[in-house]
Amino acid sequence: MTVIKALETPSKRQQVGEEEWQARVELAAAYRLVAQHGWTNLVNNHISLRVPGTEDQFLINPYGLLYEQITASSLVKIDVEGNSLDGSPYSVNRAGFVIHSAIHMARKDLHCVLHTHTVPGQAVSALDCGLLPLNQAAMRFYNHIGYHDFEGIAQDLDERERIVADLGPHKCLIMRNHGLLTAGADCGEAFHLMYHLVRSCETQLLVLGTGQPYSMPPREICEKTAAQYWRSGRRLGDLDWPAQMKLLDATDPSYRD
Repeated sequence: MTVIKALETPSKRQQVGEEEWQARVELAAAYRLVAQHGWTNLVNNHISLRVPGTEDQFLINPYGLLYEQITASSLVKIDVEGNSLDGSPYSVNRAGFVIHSAIHMARKDLHCVLHTHTVPGQAVSALDCGLLPLNQAAMRFYNHIGYHDFEGIAQDLDERERIVADLGPHKCLIMRNHGLLTAGADCGEAFHLMYHLVRSCETQLLVLGTGQPYSMPPREICEKTAAQYWRSGRRLGDLDWPAQMKLLDATDPSYRD
């Protein structure tokens, strides 16, 4: 694995409280992990995280840095309109935050929002059938995912209402002809859901690509399986997120800078 050295950024460790610093470390880890899994789109897309103890302040990536270069200190603190709040020398893609701000403003239970343009995610987003329950992992999303029709590049503020309506009570959204979005109470949950959503899309494309007949379990089995996932009593990502961060610490801990 090639390690890209993070750009030098003055440390914010002594400028923010302990809770915000920990949030910065976790979000920087999410960016690095998304890069390791190959879900990036050059300098585009975002993962946003609500600043602990606030309702209208968020951390997001500086526009122009690759995910592999992001550190806890380089993250930018913004408001719901994407305006910088911490005097960061970096700019923010305000248009890109339209999607994230919609969910952060409407869903106070979702503190982290992760949006990707992966190839399998974009491919499934263009299929009329959407995501099919072709395997056990995909069944976690059965009746637990929303669909939002494409309206052009997400720059219009009035689209936020429709994004929220289409997400509904769920934590996952397939944006038609666009990509995937997951959200969670923390970075670990949003990452966990994106991992399984991307893998489910990859599996579906492989199955459909064979051109062979495929089978899906009955509706009641799909519903049962989804219920088993969502009522486990444990927050999604609680186990695998710490393990992922340990992997980062062993390979390139510079995300903590």
